[in-house]
Amino acid sequence: MKSIKIWNDSPSDKQAQQIAERLKDGEIWIIPTDSLYGIMCDALNQKAVRAVCELKGINPEKNHLSVICNDISMAAEYARIGDKTFQLMRDNTPGAITFICKAQSNLPKEFKKRKTIGIRIPDNITARMISEKLGNPLLTTSIEFEDNDYAINPELIMEAYDGKVDGMAAGEEGATVQTTIIDCTDDSPEIIRQGKAEVEL
Repeated sequence: MKSIKIWNDSPSDKQAQQIAERLKDGEIWIIPTDSLYGIMCDALNQKAVRAVCELKGINPEKNHLSVICNDISMAAEYARIGDKTFQLMRDNTPGAITFICKAQSNLPKEFKKRKTIGIRIPDNITARMISEKLGNPLLTTSIEFEDNDYAINPELIMEAYDGKVDGMAAGEEGATVQTTIIDCTDDSPEIIRQGKAEVEL
């Protein structure tokens, strides 16, 4: 399992480019976010998306798939963002929020089984820089853990996932609190899970 140490959760251009290239080749990496560390891959690589779903036991027909985007402009390429949702994103990103939106048609078929997509623009420069270097979103799903130390300590996360993923961007300590989820699939956005971020609708 490869490891790249990210100091102060702020990668160099070279580090972000290196990880993006590995993701482009179909690798699966663990990358820090502003909530839990995430298992991530190139969201446009169908084989990698399928592998992440299998690793986490995700059924795309029953579970929302989420992606990390560098900014709202990138998000709008893959999700249908209405005026109210755009305002929420503008006012609350970057931040620990997942916006559930209707999906555009330019995503792998795993996303189309529910016709929705979770959009993340996290308050963590590492994930956003890698997405920017990749040129498209990162599929993301939270790591699993039984003990909080295995969510927080990068070395323990690497130990738990050794042999299961290809690499890890080992940043600062992680967290155990999930994102706030807002359903933005109609004209009246609704908070369906209160998590780390406080949002006024």
